[in-house]
Amino acid sequence: MEKNTQFVGQSFAFLDAVEQAGRAAELNRPILVIGERGTGKELVAERLHRLSPRWGEPLIVMNCAALPETLIEAELFGHEQGAFTGATKARPGRFEEADGGTLFLDELGTLSMAAQERLLRVIEYGEVTRIGASRPVTVDVRIVAATNEDLPAAADAGRFRPDLLDRLSFEVITLPPLRAREGDVAVLADHFGRRMAAELNWPQWPGFAAATQAELEGYGWPGNVRELRNVVERAVYRWDEPARPISRLTFDPFASPWKPRPMMPRTDVAPCDAPVAAAAAPSAAHADVSDLRAAVDAHEAAIIRAALDRFRYNQRATAKGLGLTYDQLRHCMKKHGLSAG
Repeated sequence: MEKNTQFVGQSFAFLDAVEQAGRAAELNRPILVIGERGTGKELVAERLHRLSPRWGEPLIVMNCAALPETLIEAELFGHEQGAFTGATKARPGRFEEADGGTLFLDELGTLSMAAQERLLRVIEYGEVTRIGASRPVTVDVRIVAATNEDLPAAADAGRFRPDLLDRLSFEVITLPPLRAREGDVAVLADHFGRRMAAELNWPQWPGFAAATQAELEGYGWPGNVRELRNVVERAVYRWDEPARPISRLTFDPFASPWKPRPMMPRTDVAPCDAPVAAAAAPSAAHADVSDLRAAVDAHEAAIIRAALDRFRYNQRATAKGLGLTYDQLRHCMKKHGLSAG
């Protein structure tokens, strides 16, 4: 999580969410923060902690999507020495590290059902049992969780425990996407632009040209504030005339005439079902077939039959002439019911 961060914006939708977070911060209850990627869920979690009575205690962050499922429970709840392969010494989990403070669980929707069950027990009883331990440890932790998923829909689909959702949803703060924050694009672009210009030691901030500002306002921002920051900072960094307003933007940094093409699947051997063009054969266009597969099979059988006839049913010579291995030719012959001569 970034330090020395601040909220920037003036739209009513954004300010309402910030105010809601400020009011919820004072209560010792779990909070869910919902929003698209790049909307500032981490900032809200930090605000909830800094404005709470726990502000002097640890704020521990865990991205639930950053770890494989086999390690998530060990990270959350800790483990004893020898609890599993590689556990050479005992280790406290994130809950114990956050004792007295706040635990921020990002990407909550990726938790496995087993981890959800253990998390539910911690919330209900305030007890954590390390993996491999026989006795629980009491912890005092406030949970702030964030996700970009529709958790009620996930619960209906059986991918998220409804009882855990009930425990976590005392207050739900839903952050508006940037496209819904009227007037905030200009404010944020100016903020990020000025900061980048200062980092580059520009003598002054020239701002954006009118047409460029219109481009920023008209873009959809699927990546929200994080994407806007990247676009603005990239534009400032690439601009070589600090005395003139910036008039060039790059929304997609991957756009290039030399962009690599998708790799085609590699086949080290030619499959029998692929059309073989190494030998001429009579056309199968007149074959009485009803679909594409039948037409391909008929054409392939005609090619193999013609090649066998050409090489006088010498199967090894036929396979070589068709660019196949001997076993591939035998498989094709069997598939199409062709005799050995």
